Amino acid sequence: MEPEQITQDGAEAPQAAGAAKKVFVKTYGCQMNVYDSQRMSDALAADGYVATSVMEEADLVLLNTCHIREKAAEKVYSELGRIRDLKAERARNGDEMLIGVAGCVAQAEGREIIRRAPAVDLVIGPQTYHRLPDALKKARGGEKVVETDYALEDKFDHLPQPRRADVINRGVTAFLTVQEGCDKFCTFCVVPYTRGSEVSRSVAQIVAEAERLAAAGVREVTLLGQNVNAWHGEGPDGSEWGLGRLLFRLAEIPGLSRLRYTTSHPRDMDDELIAAHRDLPSLMPYLHLPVQAGSDRILKAMNRKHTAADYLRLIERIRAARPDIAMSGDFIVGFPGETDADFEDTMELVRAVDYAQAFSFKYSPRPGTPGAEMDGHVAEAVKDERLQRLQALLNEQQNAFLASLVGTTIETLIEKPGRQAGQIVGRSPWLQPVILDEKAGRIGDIVSARITNTGHASLFAERA
Repeated sequence: MEPEQITQDGAEAPQAAGAAKKVFVKTYGCQMNVYDSQRMSDALAADGYVATSVMEEADLVLLNTCHIREKAAEKVYSELGRIRDLKAERARNGDEMLIGVAGCVAQAEGREIIRRAPAVDLVIGPQTYHRLPDALKKARGGEKVVETDYALEDKFDHLPQPRRADVINRGVTAFLTVQEGCDKFCTFCVVPYTRGSEVSRSVAQIVAEAERLAAAGVREVTLLGQNVNAWHGEGPDGSEWGLGRLLFRLAEIPGLSRLRYTTSHPRDMDDELIAAHRDLPSLMPYLHLPVQAGSDRILKAMNRKHTAADYLRLIERIRAARPDIAMSGDFIVGFPGETDADFEDTMELVRAVDYAQAFSFKYSPRPGTPGAEMDGHVAEAVKDERLQRLQALLNEQQNAFLASLVGTTIETLIEKPGRQAGQIVGRSPWLQPVILDEKAGRIGDIVSARITNTGHASLFAERA
């Protein structure tokens, strides 16, 4: 998935009548964690919880964690120290506060979280959060609960459907997880160990969820997976479908005007998926396709199982199918053994692709991964210098892409009110925020907008 960040805190929900329990959810990391937090909130709503954006008033604080970057677990323990003090303060006032840790740190650390942070009542992994209501019952009874075994049952079959009002409150764009886990075992990555092996949801499950989203006013859906284009789900007739065929089916749903998917692996971009980019107007012309490095020697050490030339040929095929597609990627600098020449190969690949957007990071060793045990770890100062050079080039390319849109007319999905009075914010086909006058349309409309200027990673426009 895309890079680690704190993505959202608990969102305010309508207050239920009576003494409803309140839950505060803090989400770290990728889009899949955002989706998981929403589904956990759905499960908790069925158990009588309403969301709050104020941690201090919560009966349950749930941290949905990310383990992709170095020191991720330490950030969680630091946050837990602050929440422990809130819990003690609520206890002095006669109020209960349960603390739960979910997500990939929960999966990786397990009972160690309870040992290091005794105030935590509940640890639950990303494959078992459908058991959250039952786990909370045990926690309320005083039991310390750790649910990190991989569930034998399909969690999606056991999750309650979100209330229509909750879907509407989440807006006109939505995430939909179709695939989980990873079988690629890149040597830098913990995902196979925290999310498990690749599992694909069925076509029937995905279509039903997408139809419910569209019926509640969602106009754009992003399909999610650790390796989303590795999705191979059971079709209605029992045959196996690929992601390209699934996109063609989703494009038939009334009201669903835009489709996206992330994150992809170059090895899983097949002909049918490339054809979907060519033939489906609703599939947005934006593709996040991480390459990680431009050196074949480093790519081999990373266990990526493709070369730089393979990647560049794939980009050529995709652009031939969809000339207006914009490319995004991920890069790791300073992988063990990376020389100056290896890094220059990465810079050359970036120049050859010309990215509209990309994410770049210094390599950080993840415990338990092969990369952490490799020789030739790169000095931090060298990593810093390389990262600054790479990011300068990527920023230059991003700014050039934004500038190329000035004077053009694009279709913009109006998504939410703007920060300034009289503004609304739309979403471009390439994911940039588009700032418009509020008279340009209503939330959920797709309008033609002429780009007049650029901001920092954003566009200013007027109704065409």
